[in-house]
Amino acid sequence: MNIITLKLEDLAIPERNVRIHTEKQLREYERSVRMFGQIRPIVVDENNTILAGRGLYDTLKRMGRETAECYRYTNLTENQKKKLMIADNKIFSLGIENLDTLNQFLEELQGDLEIPGFDDEVLRQMVASADEITETLSEYGTLNDEEIQKIQKNSEKRGETAQVEYPIASIIKNTTDATMDTDRPGNVADSETATDIRKYTICPACGTKVWL
Repeated sequence: MNIITLKLEDLAIPERNVRIHTEKQLREYERSVRMFGQIRPIVVDENNTILAGRGLYDTLKRMGRETAECYRYTNLTENQKKKLMIADNKIFSLGIENLDTLNQFLEELQGDLEIPGFDDEVLRQMVASADEITETLSEYGTLNDEEIQKIQKNSEKRGETAQVEYPIASIIKNTTDATMDTDRPGNVADSETATDIRKYTICPACGTKVWL
C-alpha cells in the first residue's frame, strides 16, 4: 500500500456519508490520535474525495492538524466507490469482543486504564470486582448515564454490604444497526431480531443473566 501525505484543505468531503459521527465519538477519536498518532490512512479517490475515514478527517481538523496520511484509489467506478464506503462502515460492526481476553488485558494493565473509547473511571470500578467484569463489560456502551452512576454507587457500597444491587437493563436488538452506534463496544449479537426488546437482571450470587 502506497501511503501519501496530503493537506487536509485539499481533501473533499463527500456529499453523502454512510456513518454519522457523534461528538462523543470524535472526542474519543481525538484521545486515540493523541495517544497513538494516526494509525490508519484516510482513503480517497482520484479527486481526493474521502471514501473512508471521514471521522478521522474531522478529528484531525479539530485538532488543528494540516496534513494526513492517505491512500488514493484511482481506478474505481462510481459503484465501487459506494460499495467501499458501505463495506468500510459495516464490516467492523460484524465482529464481537472476546471478553475473556479483554478481561485479562484489563487486569494485566494493573490500573493503567486510560483507553480511548472507554471511561477510565468506569473501567476501574468494573475491574474492582472480578465477578462482575464480564457481564458488565458485555453491556458497556448500552448503559446510560443513570445506570453508570448506579454502578459507581454500588462500588462505593461494596465495603458495607455483600449484596450488590444490579441495574435492570433494556437492550434494543437491531441487526440493521440503523439506531445503534456500531463503533462503540458492547454491540448485541447479530442473531437477535431487529425488534426484540427484553429486560433482564443479573443474579448477585452467581452472575447468571435472568431474563424477565
